[in-house]
Amino acid sequence: MTLTTSFTAAAVALTLATSAFAAGSDSSEPPKPTETTQKCKKNKIWDANKGRCVKIKESKLDDDGIYKNARELAYAGRYYNALNLLDRAENQQDPRILNYKGFTNRKLGYTKRATEFYEQALTIDPKYILARSYFGQAKMQSGDVAGAKEQLALIKTIGGTDNWAYESLSRAIQGDTALNY
Repeated sequence: MTLTTSFTAAAVALTLATSAFAAGSDSSEPPKPTETTQKCKKNKIWDANKGRCVKIKESKLDDDGIYKNARELAYAGRYYNALNLLDRAENQQDPRILNYKGFTNRKLGYTKRATEFYEQALTIDPKYILARSYFGQAKMQSGDVAGAKEQLALIKTIGGTDNWAYESLSRAIQGDTALNY
């Protein structure tokens, strides 16, 4: 094996490992408010290059920027804005994008549609424990306690019990909605 081949193989492995980690490692902390939620109104997000709010359809964000801003909008309760932004992602199969499409739909009361997005995210990344937690919360919302407990058991198997995804779903199953994002 040549040095170039070894370097290429190592780079591919590192990229795949980084991608897998990024897909399943959403922060458990709510995003800190930025100009997007502090200054921008309906259907607008902050454009750092222009130094002002722009319409979502005019944004030039990459998928990571779309994800971060959509997550912030969703946590701020601006679900339709978040969905509009998520629809602009180039990679509609990114588990993070699918997960937050599920999250926003669930928060809007569209549990069946949310479930479809969670299932798509988990088909792509079965170890994505945040998607499992939100999926379990959707199951609780629709009265499927057994399905929520199944997701909780899978989270425990994949990531243990010392994480926000497990704690949040566990508490939701017990009727505590304090951590129910």
